[in-house]
Amino acid sequence: MPTLLLDRNAVKNLMTMGDVIKAVEEAFRLCGEGKGRMPAKVYLSVEHGDFRAMPAALPGCAGVKWVNVHPENRSRGLPSVMAVLIYSDPETGYPLAIMDATEITAYRTGAAAGIASKYLARPDSHTMGVIGAGYQAYTQILAHAELFNPISISAFDVSQAALDALMRSFPQFQIKACSIQEALASDIVCTLTPSRNPIVKKEWISPGTHINAVGADAPGKQELDPAILKAAIVVVDDMKQASGSGEINVPIQKGIYSTGEIYGTLAEVVVGKKKGRANNRDITVFDSTGIAVEDMAVAKFLFEKAQQKGGYPSVDLMGT
Repeated sequence: MPTLLLDRNAVKNLMTMGDVIKAVEEAFRLCGEGKGRMPAKVYLSVEHGDFRAMPAALPGCAGVKWVNVHPENRSRGLPSVMAVLIYSDPETGYPLAIMDATEITAYRTGAAAGIASKYLARPDSHTMGVIGAGYQAYTQILAHAELFNPISISAFDVSQAALDALMRSFPQFQIKACSIQEALASDIVCTLTPSRNPIVKKEWISPGTHINAVGADAPGKQELDPAILKAAIVVVDDMKQASGSGEINVPIQKGIYSTGEIYGTLAEVVVGKKKGRANNRDITVFDSTGIAVEDMAVAKFLFEKAQQKGGYPSVDLMGT
């Protein structure tokens, strides 16, 4: 039995943000119904970065993603985040596909934040603030443009070159480069930096704002003033993961915030076990660490689409 091989170009050509949003929202729905299985993410630290092993299973599929974060890679001409996913048959364990998951990681992260905004942002939201103009900003914009139309975008980054590249990539949008305070004065805010100290102050956030806190995805990372969390309805993608490596991890370690203050998970909101925002003045926060069921849902969709199209290389790994 051959194992399908999908490189980065194949994955990019098979994937659209609209399809990824559908797959990821379905993954959250299945998890809310108790049909997803996902052990905690495992971290392996090395000198210049870290690796993360992320296994998960959903009905009809199972697998594991091996992803790195090496911040110095840009100087070497490499992405700072790269990933490979092994997609397996849950009945036999046979590896059905090996695929590049770098684009999957970027797209499913943008999709998860877009879905959180769908359920937690004000229904009349039409402005988006992007804090950090790295690669994740691209998929955040793609996802929110799918779900909120029309939408105007303000962006802040310490690098003017990164801002210029972001604006050139989206000629269909008028992206305004601005100060962090101006970007934060938006209906929906996405924080996408590797900061280890709060860069978003409580006094800069207006009532009714929804924040997707995406950058804090490892222990010690933190983008938001803890006072924001204390004032907000906080929804996480995974309780254990967020507590150890998400936006809430540092405040919890310092005793400023507790897991008992978390409102719930996005899966609970998607299936209706928990309501979204109660009124238009609530501040809502989605603590996004990136969970493996998101990757597996997208991998399932990609594998099935690749099988339908045909023509992709394969290898007999097991010699069967």
